[in-house]
Amino acid sequence: MPEAVPDPVMAEIGRGMELGQRGERDAARQVFAGVWDRLGADGDPFHICALAHSMADVQDEPREELVWDLRALEAADLVSDERARRAGVASPVAAFYPSLHLNLGDVYRRLGELDLAREHLARGLDAVGTLGDDGYGQLIKGGLDRLAGRLAASGPSPA
Repeated sequence: MPEAVPDPVMAEIGRGMELGQRGERDAARQVFAGVWDRLGADGDPFHICALAHSMADVQDEPREELVWDLRALEAADLVSDERARRAGVASPVAAFYPSLHLNLGDVYRRLGELDLAREHLARGLDAVGTLGDDGYGQLIKGGLDRLAGRLAASGPSPA
């Protein structure tokens, strides 16, 4: 079997993620902005999904975070399982959705748009069956549970 060729775009996104995880949010945003400038809105949907999902995490303003979260969700809809496999992702693209909806539900909650937050929570919960019972799966399921608790504390859903 031929050795996988490293994906330079994903390596750059990974570098930005590392910066963000170290708390260097400005530096991470600069890395991600550079990748976005090269990709553009018409770039590879897999790259756009990964970039936008990561860029959302380092935004200081919820409205900017929302823009990137929506961009990630839109791009995920265009990624095939085959494309994800070529990038080294073992799970189907359907496993992207619980995290994407968790992030959207949380940002909508913080923006006070509770109906949209509840909609994305429901969509995330509907998709959790795609997650494994590993650390990542537990992380996302726990996040959805916390989001559900926060939304329940904000009052009942409208009828």
